[in-house]
Amino acid sequence: MDEETAFMVFCIEKYKTSEKLSGKQVIALFKKYGVLGFLTECYGALHTTPPEYIVEDIKLCIAARQ
Repeated sequence: MDEETAFMVFCIEKYKTSEKLSGKQVIALFKKYGVLGFLTECYGALHTTPPEYIVEDIKLCIAARQ
C-alpha cells in the first residue's frame, strides 16, 4: 500500500470513529461530497497534520459542498 492510500484509510478510520459511523457510511459520504479528491489534493499539507485537525478539515469540506 502506498503512502497516499494508507493516509486515505487513516482518514476514513479517524472520521468513522469521530462521527460514530460505519465504514460503508463514511465511504458513501466521502464519495457524495468528493472528500477523497480533497484529501488527495491536500495530501502534502494534511498528512503532517494532527488527526483532530484532519477530521475538522473533512467536516468543513463536507459542509462547504452540501
